[in-house]
Amino acid sequence: MTISAPAVKQRINSIDVLRGIVMIIMALDHIRDYLHIHGADEDPTNITTTTPALFFTRFITHYCAPIFVFLSGTSIYLQALRKSKKELSVFLLKRGLWLMLAEIVIVNLLMTFNPLYNFLILQVIWVIGLSMVLMAAIVFLPFRVIFWLAIVMVFTHNWFDRFSYPNPFQVPFWYGLLHQQSFFQYNKTHFAGVMYPLIPWVGVMMLGYCLGAWYQPNANALKRQKKLLYLGIAVIVFFIVLRYGNVYGDPSKWSFQPKGTIFTIISFINVAKYPPSLLYLCITLGPALVMLSLLERTRAGWTNIVSVYGRVPFYYYLWHFFLAHLITVIFFFASGKGTKDIIDVNVPFLFRPQHWGFPLWVIYLVWMGLIIVLYPICKRYDNYKMNNKKWWLSYL
Repeated sequence: MTISAPAVKQRINSIDVLRGIVMIIMALDHIRDYLHIHGADEDPTNITTTTPALFFTRFITHYCAPIFVFLSGTSIYLQALRKSKKELSVFLLKRGLWLMLAEIVIVNLLMTFNPLYNFLILQVIWVIGLSMVLMAAIVFLPFRVIFWLAIVMVFTHNWFDRFSYPNPFQVPFWYGLLHQQSFFQYNKTHFAGVMYPLIPWVGVMMLGYCLGAWYQPNANALKRQKKLLYLGIAVIVFFIVLRYGNVYGDPSKWSFQPKGTIFTIISFINVAKYPPSLLYLCITLGPALVMLSLLERTRAGWTNIVSVYGRVPFYYYLWHFFLAHLITVIFFFASGKGTKDIIDVNVPFLFRPQHWGFPLWVIYLVWMGLIIVLYPICKRYDNYKMNNKKWWLSYL
């Protein structure tokens, strides 16, 4: 398949809306990290200690990273419709390097409020940037080669789980970057954590790139909606069948739980995110494809609001971390904590002690308030972007 001639830049509303939905949901997870009573000392996906409300609060946010990376690939294809491959490659290289630098310098500071950078967290913005650097070369490959490389990467990477290291601090640096979540100490006081290894995230971006072919200007919208719906349902069915077999696709097995049906369901859908297993990608990207189909037919006022967040994702991402952490500081002092409690060696975030926080209902209230506050901030920047063509706007 060949890419058509350059086209006029045009945003696709269904993509913006879906991206906006996941950006909104993402903030819930980070508010939980900062403010929930067990946000720093318990894993909400640990079936032995979690509650259904806490688990599903975490589970719903599983959709954010894969959908965002996937749609980043789709956006790359859409850019290819109006740029030469060389222009696109140069842009991806520069944008990717900028995102990697921004993750280290800006995002880490907003997340931790630690100007000494004692713990560098390399997560989704890092892996998107690194994937874009690779995409700068990948876009020169034939379309079918890109597709099958992505399929092989996504479907086979769990085979390498057998080589994973039991201690994340003993993982070789190269293997940590590629496949296993890992931590490194590079001097006496400074650590780094690779939370998002490259594989299979770059494969997810490549699949999103291939999906972009369905959004060419001359594509039949009704046929696209049907294909998205059928493919999404097929991926969900594939997840159910493969997960039920308990043979391949995720490091953990599901089992019937003595605590009841809801915990058996939790066990069934509790799949690995770090790195994202094949089953994790199926249960997140399958519904995403269905949503893309349904959103093309949706004409409602709420989509106009949600799409604002989706049109300025990186800008939103920076603001939401800053405001979420600022709110945490306010809650920290309001709850009676003092300067001696600002640093907890067990937690990478300042102003967030390990055994401190609030019930889940407080998390939801703060989350909704944060989303409301972020709307005019994002709306103003969105309007600025639409009315200005400055080069640096492509990087923020």
